[in-house]
Amino acid sequence: RDFNERCPQCSEVNWGLTDGGRFYCRSCHNVTERSREVVNTDFITNSRVQTISKGSRKQEKNDGGCEWYICEGFQLVLKKQVEALEALGVCPQMKDEILCNFWRCYLQKSKQAYCKRPAGETVKALSVCESSTDVDSDPERPSLLHLLSLSESEGDLQTDCSFVSSVSKVSESTSVCSGSVDGSLYLMKNQKEKLRMTMPMTLSFCYMALLWVREPITLSELLRFVVEGHIPYLNVFQHFPENMRLCGLDLKIFCVESWPVYEEVFNKMHELAAFLDLPRFPDITESCFLHPDMLCMKYLMEANLPDELHNWTCRVVKKTGIGEVDFLTLMPGNKSTRKVKYDVLAAAVIIVVLKLLFLLDDHYEWLLSGFAEERNKNNTEGGPYFEFKKWYEVVKHSLDVEQKKLDEERAKYLWRCEKPLFYSVKNKSKVLKRRQMVVNLQNQFGKLSGSVQRAEKPNPSSFQLRWSEENTDGSCFHGHSLKGILQEKHGLLTAMNPDYWLCTVKLCNEKLCGHLAHYREVEFPQSYHFVLGLFSFLLRIQPSYIHDEVCMIEHKLFNKKLSKKLKYNRVLRK
Repeated sequence: RDFNERCPQCSEVNWGLTDGGRFYCRSCHNVTERSREVVNTDFITNSRVQTISKGSRKQEKNDGGCEWYICEGFQLVLKKQVEALEALGVCPQMKDEILCNFWRCYLQKSKQAYCKRPAGETVKALSVCESSTDVDSDPERPSLLHLLSLSESEGDLQTDCSFVSSVSKVSESTSVCSGSVDGSLYLMKNQKEKLRMTMPMTLSFCYMALLWVREPITLSELLRFVVEGHIPYLNVFQHFPENMRLCGLDLKIFCVESWPVYEEVFNKMHELAAFLDLPRFPDITESCFLHPDMLCMKYLMEANLPDELHNWTCRVVKKTGIGEVDFLTLMPGNKSTRKVKYDVLAAAVIIVVLKLLFLLDDHYEWLLSGFAEERNKNNTEGGPYFEFKKWYEVVKHSLDVEQKKLDEERAKYLWRCEKPLFYSVKNKSKVLKRRQMVVNLQNQFGKLSGSVQRAEKPNPSSFQLRWSEENTDGSCFHGHSLKGILQEKHGLLTAMNPDYWLCTVKLCNEKLCGHLAHYREVEFPQSYHFVLGLFSFLLRIQPSYIHDEVCMIEHKLFNKKLSKKLKYNRVLRK
């Protein structure tokens, strides 16, 4: 209270003491070189002794831990994730120049650091904290289980963890139900105006930084690397320092027991970009990996489709205008532009091209396949004709094998972290000994039962399905020709098939129902469903979201014909 100098960082007068006895600003966490000078005259009369206080070490004496905030925990998570991305080949500038600035901007916008504390909210935070910290004066203080229920059902309590540090007793009150200083209040604060940080949002931060530097990693690949264990996400708190104790509500915040969902991470990334008031992102040009022409080439190779289809995908991209810079580039806060899912968009373009050439109506594609099989028997020159039936059989077999392997890995996944959690130094040796005993018993029973040991995680790769043209069994279709289904007309190659069926005639309002069109498997041909399922596996996303993009591209491709048809129907109704 006697130290009244203003903070050189934020000009606030709100000082606290570190464990080393130095003054730090509770508003911006700036630490000064000044230390507290204490006058102690209790034990010697008529004398004055000056000592340097090292601050309260009550928590360290109890369990060896230190005071830490939830935002510091998320900062450690982001650090581990970006370091893993750097190990995968991401440019080193993404960590310090991009992601670090995004994180600082978020802390400032959410008023957790780098900001001046609003005067109106200070009183509110103080009143809440003072009423909840005095244990002796409140005999009906809620227990840990009651706090857990409050965090779920009464999330509108007017508390804010950014102002909890204003009260000196906060560490004593929160240590009962969480290891962090603000863990108990973090889940109860009002989030109507602020984006509360969550574990899925850490991936949104990473994807936003990847998109800013235009790295060749799509969101589906990022989430797949997370599932494969190349990027820390599940049980990431086991990498925290030992003096950062996690218990109670901290585990509810940092412990993840579900796989990251594409839509959630994608939507949170756009909310973050708008919340941070970021400018227009760098342009997505034709030379960028995220451009549909580039991604279509990648997915054509992974889906084992002929290389000649790339010419058709480029024509569809150009015809529909989805390759334009303004369409692809992210503009945060602009509600008039559509949110582009680059990987899903490229997969939808390939499916539209397959429908243009093979119709995918469970009849025409098999008819063309029969013609191609007869021509391949008599073909002695050039490459073989593409047979849709043979491609379907080869890809379906590989897809079933990989899907079964993925399902088994997910079923066998151990959600409990390998590193045991202990909340007291006294119990540390017991917990470690018990954990080692469990591991030894598991190994012994594994040897007796003959179970196969868990293999090491494979090296990260952009391709899940690999096809080599060197195979003599004819399982690779990259070099196959489309001559059997094309005809030349006015100097251009066109499809022999003049027909096309639309997935939907009229699009839904995406903002109201969440989808542009509704997808039900029984209402569509099996060939179309198989192709959707193939790209759904490659992107680890629900088929309905790919179906939405297919409908959007079709309406852009046949916009004139659809508008004429709708006008004709209106005239008939009149």
